[in-house]
Amino acid sequence: MPVTLRRDQILVTFAAVVWLVGTAFGMGLVGGTDGVNEQGEGLFSDSATLIAPHGPAFTIWSVIYVFLIGYVIWQWIASDSRWAAVTRLPAAASLALNGIWLLVVFAGWVFVSVLVMLGIVASLGLILARTADLPHEGLGDTIWVAVTFGLYLGWICVATCANIASWLVGMGVSAEGTGPAFTTVAVLAVVVGLVAFLLTRTRQPAFQLALVAAVTWGVAWVAVGRLTGDLRSDLVGYAAIATAIAVVGLGVGALRMSRKLEPSMAGS
Repeated sequence: MPVTLRRDQILVTFAAVVWLVGTAFGMGLVGGTDGVNEQGEGLFSDSATLIAPHGPAFTIWSVIYVFLIGYVIWQWIASDSRWAAVTRLPAAASLALNGIWLLVVFAGWVFVSVLVMLGIVASLGLILARTADLPHEGLGDTIWVAVTFGLYLGWICVATCANIASWLVGMGVSAEGTGPAFTTVAVLAVVVGLVAFLLTRTRQPAFQLALVAAVTWGVAWVAVGRLTGDLRSDLVGYAAIATAIAVVGLGVGALRMSRKLEPSMAGS
């Protein structure tokens, strides 16, 4: 086994340990807290900002975590996989940064948490770029790379907006009123534009589908939070519904295009 391959496999595993340690703090399993929602003086709760998804939305982390554990195991098994080779280092970065983000939040460093979140976005974007045109090698690359990191990137797109909003509220920006509501609507429009851009950067249908599913899940729960939660805004709630519909529409269009291109990808 090449030295570089073994090194990268170990890096992924070490990053997973960092991630799991951070998760233990973030979930309140250690440190004597009630988890992320109670940290940062409540800035990460589902009613702290207008773009914060309603509580049940965060159950998607359980799904993402299961897939990430699967990736860590799979990348040891798939020693000859091109998909594993090109994704190990950015995947390790995304795993470690996830754990670091939770530790930073635990420490109450909200601005630093934004920087760490942007690092996660960059690492996941690199995975998307590196796998954009790869021919499929089997079911493993579809499940453990395309679906796993498509879900991760889609959710992080929404989470990053919420994280930045939390930081701004912590700096004294109001979370209520007409101005914040219209600003949040503008941010939701940016989310639609970002999804449209990301979908054009990969021709992997599974990645596209997972990305769209995670973003739709996130903004749908933003709608629920604003229409039924503690921090209400009809404007933001209905805008979030429109965002979810637009994202689904973009996903359908992207999947149709990817299917047309599949023969050329298979022959590449």
